[in-house]
Amino acid sequence: MDHHLPEPLLPGVLAIDAGNSKTDVALIGADGSLLGTARGGGFAPQVLGPEAAVATLAPLVAAVAAQAGLPVGAVLANHVSACLANADLPLEERLLEDAIAAHGWGRSSAVANDTFGLLRAGTDTPRGVAVVCGAGINCAGLLPDGRTARFPALGHLTGDWGGGAGMAAEAMWHANRAEDGRGPGTALAPAIAAHFDLPSAGAVAEGVHLGQLAPTRLHEIVPVIFRCAEDGDPAALELIDRQADEIVRMARVALARLGLLDGPAPLVLGGGVLAARHPLLLDNLTARLRAVAPYAEPRIVTAPPVLGAALLGLDRLAQAQQGGGPDAQRRLREAYAAPAAAVAA
Repeated sequence: MDHHLPEPLLPGVLAIDAGNSKTDVALIGADGSLLGTARGGGFAPQVLGPEAAVATLAPLVAAVAAQAGLPVGAVLANHVSACLANADLPLEERLLEDAIAAHGWGRSSAVANDTFGLLRAGTDTPRGVAVVCGAGINCAGLLPDGRTARFPALGHLTGDWGGGAGMAAEAMWHANRAEDGRGPGTALAPAIAAHFDLPSAGAVAEGVHLGQLAPTRLHEIVPVIFRCAEDGDPAALELIDRQADEIVRMARVALARLGLLDGPAPLVLGGGVLAARHPLLLDNLTARLRAVAPYAEPRIVTAPPVLGAALLGLDRLAQAQQGGGPDAQRRLREAYAAPAAAVAA
């Protein structure tokens, strides 16, 4: 979105990556120089509403402006590039973009789901597909001409499964059914109980229900699942197999929608579950990829997603011939020192 605003103080990009648990803001010159960074808490427009959620970004924007020696309240940059969690639908993106534009931080602004930031951080050009498997799961694809592939990512309602929250919930399901006799035995039950220093998985469920354990602590079950799987537990192995299958299904569909199945194409993998590089998961998904998307080039990216938001902004500057070209992008990557690592086939 472009606006009739004064010339910016800086010919560059204000990049924002706002996730469920943390938010990063960076101010980047048109030559790729990193001029200021700030970090804050999670971004929750689904709770606060678009305007109130964007207002929580203002102190971070002020902080990066101060680091760059720029006055707060001015038009800081040519372009604001924001990759935001919970911007799952085009309507949500538009509402958040309007809220950002109202602050006047840049002469133009664009909002995309945060999965696009991960994708751009892991590719040399805006071309490829990304799957993020962290607390939740999502997938997005992008072509240089602007075409995208994406999923609503609204959880079970839209057919999604997995991520740390999904795997933990399924592990609790197996563990509790094992304890009360409705299901087969599984090492998950005693392992989950021991992790929380409680007598049973049932006690863990009661603790969450009664508010004695924060629901977010259930994410701690994910490493427990992998430990049990390494020891051969069938239920844990089933969960990992299902997660690998879900990641590959999303990736294949996105690659197909963009016409990227018939030749080499980057497949960027990120999020805590994938970044942990568990061989049981990575070996499983790479074997599945060979069968359904043999030309996909999987790579794990652990770079800060704000790098991807910044690179998308530099792409915008380059298109407008305002800087942001290859040298600028290389300088920015060097500032973050964030290469993508290929997944062994």
